[in-house]
Amino acid sequence: MQRLMFVLVALLLAGLARFDGLSSPAAQTPTAADGTMRAVTAANAFLATLSPAERTKVVLELRPDLQSRWSNLPTGTVMQVDRERTKTPLPRNGLRLGDLSATQRDAIQALLRSTLSADGLQKVNDIVASDEELERRQGPSRPPTAAVRFGRAEYYIAILGTPSASAPWMLQFGGHHLAINVSYVGANRTLAPTHLGAQPALFTLESRTVRPLGDELDKAVALLNALDARQRQQATLGYAVADTVLAAGSDGKTIEPEGVRASTFTPAQRQMLTALIGEWVRVADDAAAAARMKEIESTLAETYFAWSGPPTKEGGAYFRIQGPAVVIEYAPQALQTRGPDGAPEHIHTIYRDPTNDYGRKFARR
Repeated sequence: MQRLMFVLVALLLAGLARFDGLSSPAAQTPTAADGTMRAVTAANAFLATLSPAERTKVVLELRPDLQSRWSNLPTGTVMQVDRERTKTPLPRNGLRLGDLSATQRDAIQALLRSTLSADGLQKVNDIVASDEELERRQGPSRPPTAAVRFGRAEYYIAILGTPSASAPWMLQFGGHHLAINVSYVGANRTLAPTHLGAQPALFTLESRTVRPLGDELDKAVALLNALDARQRQQATLGYAVADTVLAAGSDGKTIEPEGVRASTFTPAQRQMLTALIGEWVRVADDAAAAARMKEIESTLAETYFAWSGPPTKEGGAYFRIQGPAVVIEYAPQALQTRGPDGAPEHIHTIYRDPTNDYGRKFARR
């Protein structure tokens, strides 16, 4: 009898292990399709927290004009710029975080967590915290009637299309210095185009030193300094670049490749370039990022690295990475304003895929 009981318990435990997906190494490995399903589940959980009126504002049609409606500017400025262009106010898509409950904001965090890596979510939250710090610094001296506001409350969430494991849809989350655009088509996902920025670029939060885009700058300076004299000469642009060329509103725009070609790099230099690119690509969840990095690495020899400005962290230099599968720009702003480390404290960056912004390549398959 004891032996029979032992066998029954063992079979029960084995069944539970299979139920939990623990019966084999293959079952423990997340797939690309798993990532999309996590996002679908989290998106539907967030939508379930909304009233019908709120849902109408969050869920929009998956249309090119709405896909491209994103900006790195503060909310009030976005409306002013768009009013000049279209003569009508055009705010961001979706709902403002400041108008949502704590439960709804928690659901948004869960949605972001479902589709971003742990480091990517931390970067996004650090950028939002940076804008909260900017509001803390500038808010008291700003006129009460001013339209422009900064801070966590001024970020927006929107879903374009219907969350689906197979049909195309899109998640937008952004505000000042942040535009996360995640396009889903079945198991495929892309964050291109995405804007990451910061102001201030260095600050203290709960005794923690925060540099939202610090690793990007450090790795770029290290790569530049690892080039030999000829490579550095090729990499250096003969002119200054004030801001990202392929910013919001530049969909479809192209620029000629400049700088030093990675085909001239040593294996160590290529590894440094790959790690630098990964700072943007690996904002996505691990499975999506791995697929994207494989694609970029397949054409790495055709990818260029360009630099404009002094070769130091404090120099306020612009740099660009440009290849068949990726364009990344890093552009410090207002160089006269410096942080405690001497580096510019206002940063813009853009990440694009020349072949697949908004997942259009996936949708054509």
